[in-house]
Amino acid sequence: MPHSVSISVFGAGSWGTALAAVLARHGVETLLWGRDATAIAAMREQRRNARYLPEIELPATLQYTDSLAEAAARPLWLVVTPSHAFRELLEEPAMRAAVPAGVAWATKGFEPGSGRFLHEVAASLFAAGTPLAVVTGPSFAREVALGLPTAVTVHSDTPAFADQIAQCLHGPSFRAYTGSDMVGAELGGAMKNVLAVATGVADGMQLGLNARAGLITRGLNEMLRVCVAIGGKPETIMGLAGVGDLVLTCTGDLSRNRRLGLALGRGVDLRQAVREIGQVVESVQTVDEVMRIAQRHGIELPISEQVQRVLAEQITPQEGLKRLLAREQKPEYPAYLFR
Repeated sequence: MPHSVSISVFGAGSWGTALAAVLARHGVETLLWGRDATAIAAMREQRRNARYLPEIELPATLQYTDSLAEAAARPLWLVVTPSHAFRELLEEPAMRAAVPAGVAWATKGFEPGSGRFLHEVAASLFAAGTPLAVVTGPSFAREVALGLPTAVTVHSDTPAFADQIAQCLHGPSFRAYTGSDMVGAELGGAMKNVLAVATGVADGMQLGLNARAGLITRGLNEMLRVCVAIGGKPETIMGLAGVGDLVLTCTGDLSRNRRLGLALGRGVDLRQAVREIGQVVESVQTVDEVMRIAQRHGIELPISEQVQRVLAEQITPQEGLKRLLAREQKPEYPAYLFR
């Protein structure tokens, strides 16, 4: 256990708070940064995140700040913001002035507009040679904060840095594996949100467990096809970053994207459904980026395409289902996939 390591966690939402708690419990000197000074002061005083994780007591050793300069001074960074705020945070003057020894993130999704993977965004902002890593896998923040058993994976082009971050996170109830496929790991973390909407819609329409299993499996097929096309490794999608996160997000009602699908399947209006969830629902932006990648590589993604049309309010969930069921019979996997 690297007790001498000092790390800043950027983002005091549910996931950032949960990961900061894990690190602090494992003896890592951890500073949690949040933009809301009032909320940070309350967390420091009460040792609770009253908005996101009110029932969970946070470790006494966890430190808090609303000063970006103070947080940026730590050698290791773990960014846990929504994907749309990723670049914005890293381009803050205090962040640009710092020289971190390594940057990891537990953010899932693409950069809005450009559609770039977050490792591409990070690489464009830091000096060449700065170690970068993504932390991903099946992990609901509340269960992590409660100390329930969880497994994630840390992918980096720098094996020693992946190992360092994994060692910081690894503990009695939190297993951290490592890998070197950043593009595949980030794809899995992004696409699963889109597919969770589809399974949520099916469950909201009460289509049964067979339909749910079919959508998850065919969704996995879509993830595999995109992964291979963009140069990722199929085994990444068959692991924690892919099928693990996909199954959790498609079946667990703590998933915001699944809850969005459930609401839409029950006939709730999109804006009302997002409003009731009350937090960022990544799939609304992510689905457009997924489809742009598919079009660029000439890949057919029937489930993701229908989710895009439903979220754009071009068709109803019922119409999306009808289009999926009307597709022609074909082999389960394209011949090229596992060559």
